[in-house]
Amino acid sequence: MRAGSLMNNSAVAIRAAEAGDIGKVIRLDELHTGLAKPDYWREMFAAYVTAYHFGRYFLIAEDPGGMVGFIVGEIRTWEFGSPPCGWVFAVNVSPDSREGGIGSRLLDAICGRFRDCGVGTVRTMISRNDPLNLAFFRSQGMTAGPYIELEMNLDPGPTDDPNEAKA
Repeated sequence: MRAGSLMNNSAVAIRAAEAGDIGKVIRLDELHTGLAKPDYWREMFAAYVTAYHFGRYFLIAEDPGGMVGFIVGEIRTWEFGSPPCGWVFAVNVSPDSREGGIGSRLLDAICGRFRDCGVGTVRTMISRNDPLNLAFFRSQGMTAGPYIELEMNLDPGPTDDPNEAKA
């Protein structure tokens, strides 16, 4: 068990997501983010649940009452010279089940899968305005890594036609 876990909830099982989990994932994500993103989650389920791709994982934490959390990640390779590493890009635990070690168990489970594939590093990216996830990942021993995230706004250009379909 990782630092930050208050207890090991042995009634919780970690399993691969199934197609029938999508509604619960959408609701739990909306509860945490305040945004309903059903199209996004349908795409995620198509890519990570219904189709098999090496190194992609969508895991569910479930207690006798149902789903209480999930985590999604994948192995990415050689982006900007980075050797293969695991990336976690979604983790969520029901507010009623937080601080019981479920997030830690989900992270341990996905890290175990990454490790089984020969990966020795896991990364994530979080918003500076997300103190819940920042505190969680730091409590798991994650720190700033060797890469810097850069971004810029893409304002519509003079030739951009919002009615034109992009290929």
